[in-house]
Parts: sequence; structure tokens; C-alpha cells
Amino acid sequence: MTVHWPAEAIWEEVEPLLPGFSVEIVPEIDSTNTELMRRARAGRLEPVLLVAERQTAGRGRLGRHWQSDAAGPGQSAPCALTFSIGLSLSPADWSGLSLAVGVSLVQSLHAGLRLKWPNDVWWRDRKMAGILIETASLGDMRYAVIGVGVNLTEPKPGEFSTAPAWLAEVIAGITAAAARGRVAAPLVRAVKAFEATGFAPFRDRFNQFDALAGVAVTLSDGMQGVAGGVDDRGALLVHTAQGLRRVTSSEVSVRPLNPPDYQHI
Repeated sequence: MTVHWPAEAIWEEVEPLLPGFSVEIVPEIDSTNTELMRRARAGRLEPVLLVAERQTAGRGRLGRHWQSDAAGPGQSAPCALTFSIGLSLSPADWSGLSLAVGVSLVQSLHAGLRLKWPNDVWWRDRKMAGILIETASLGDMRYAVIGVGVNLTEPKPGEFSTAPAWLAEVIAGITAAAARGRVAAPLVRAVKAFEATGFAPFRDRFNQFDALAGVAVTLSDGMQGVAGGVDDRGALLVHTAQGLRRVTSSEVSVRPLNPPDYQHI
């Protein structure tokens, strides 16, 4: 089945924000992030949206594998939306960029989704999407590659650190093309707003969607506490027995103190 991507419509929305912007759709690639980082290191710094119907070596944070098959059992369409946006950025402070991207995704897709600090989108207590941001510095220029992977339908069985969720659970019949059309221009606008103002204007919206609010967490160094939102730079605030701690890079695992009543979400 051929996917009819809304490439021209996306280009018309985004090009005024990013002069020289282009949209590329490929049936298969190792990783959209890897490809755009290769291009950046070769001096190709033009703004681009690269969409893959299938990734053979998709990556997540800390080198984790991101599963991205072209189609699941009995399916003829991609079971995941995987794409990367590459563009030159020069914010005064890069802190919180992945959180701002997450805010944009949730607002574009479904207000019932939640954000798990620092780079995951959750439906209920399961992971639906991940964000991976990488940069390449060439002289005075810094090129950002913002990668997003969204499960559209139920992934095939595999080893998952967090149980998977998929967008079709939330939006019946959603396609990769429709999802891509929802998120493209708003995401670019959010990134450009972040470049101009930093994370602070996104803070309240992130905290509105925060999956960890009031949840007991364990940090990678063994410290435990209760998550209490993020600050103006996107640091996770954790209330511990030793006092308030700002977490900027540690991985956290989640133990719900009071599991939400998802029947009413």
C-alpha cells in the first residue's frame, strides 16, 4: 500500500518559517536521525523534514533501539510514524528543548496524552512516542536534528523497557500521513518559539501534561523522592528526604504512589 503523504501541504505551512525547507519521504532507511547527522557533518545544513516508512536501525535515548516496522501482522500501512527535522538553531539556552517538543506533540495529537520527563509521550502508563535530539557543531553554526517516533498501531511483540501504547487506541483509524500532517508545522513553530524565548513559556503546559507529577521516582544514582514538575529550564524537581533536587540528566524509573483513575481520562 502506497502512503499518500501530505508533503506539499506541509511544505507550504513550514517554508515561510524556514526558508529553503524541503520534505523528503523514503520507504526505508537505517535511521532518520543518523542520516541527517551524516549530512550535517558533511556540511549539509539546510532545513529538512525526513520521513521514513521503515527504519532498520532506529534509535532512542541512551542508544536504545526504536522498533519501526513498515507494517505489522495483517497490515499494509506503516505501524509507526518516524521522522526527523533538521534545522539550524541558536537559542541562548538549549535546556528543555525535548520537553518543548513533547508539549507540541501532545497538543497536536491528543490532550489526553501525557509527558514523561525527559523525552517520552505516554498514554495512560505506557509509552506511545519518543523524542531524540542530537546536534552537530560546525564553526559558529549549530545544527539540531529532532527525531520523533510514534507508535500508530500495536507493535509486534518484542522486548520493551516500558509497555507500548499506540495512537490508534486514542484516535481510531489514524494514519501515518494524517498524524504527520497534524504535528509538522506546529512542531516547527514550537521549536522556533523555543529558540526565541527558551523553555520558560512552555513550563506550565508541560506541567499540565506531566505524567510524573506526584509520583515516586528513583534516580539512576539510587536517590528516591517524589516528582513535582519542572522548573523554568526544564529540570525535573524531585522532593527527597534530603531536600529539593533538580534533575537535569539522570534517567528515572517510575513507581506510582497513587495510580491515576484512567477511566476518567
